[in-house]
Amino acid sequence: MEHTRELTSVSWAAARQATLHCLTGCAIGEVLGMVIGTALGLPDAGTVALAVALAFVFGYALTMRAVLRAGLPFRQALGVALAADTVSITVMEVIDNAVMLSVPGAMEAGLSSALFWLSLAGSLAVAFVLTVPVNRWLMSRGRGHAVVHAHHH
Repeated sequence: MEHTRELTSVSWAAARQATLHCLTGCAIGEVLGMVIGTALGLPDAGTVALAVALAFVFGYALTMRAVLRAGLPFRQALGVALAADTVSITVMEVIDNAVMLSVPGAMEAGLSSALFWLSLAGSLAVAFVLTVPVNRWLMSRGRGHAVVHAHHH
């Protein structure tokens, strides 16, 4: 017997807000990872791996901060963060790193280059736009950021 979740109507505004929340954590980690990796002269793969890892750390941390404030114990807050953000962060990271790697010279441009910063900003903007429908779809099925909203007072 197949278990189906009840679909709920989710506004585009709510999906944008959830994606903006996700983007905040992702962007902090992504920018920090790109800056550290570039400054250390890491190869592209090392820089991307560092950026992705930090994007997940900061993305989960921002969600956990909110649900911990709502009174959940740490272990349960971690579970909520994993359920709420894993798909969204994954989609966002795949997109923004693919864009960053596809811009010729962006990864090698260096921290003082407009090409580096414009490519990074552009990659995050593209990731935001393409992740909004993913988050709307997840939320309409009671997943993603809908899990977090269940714990807000």
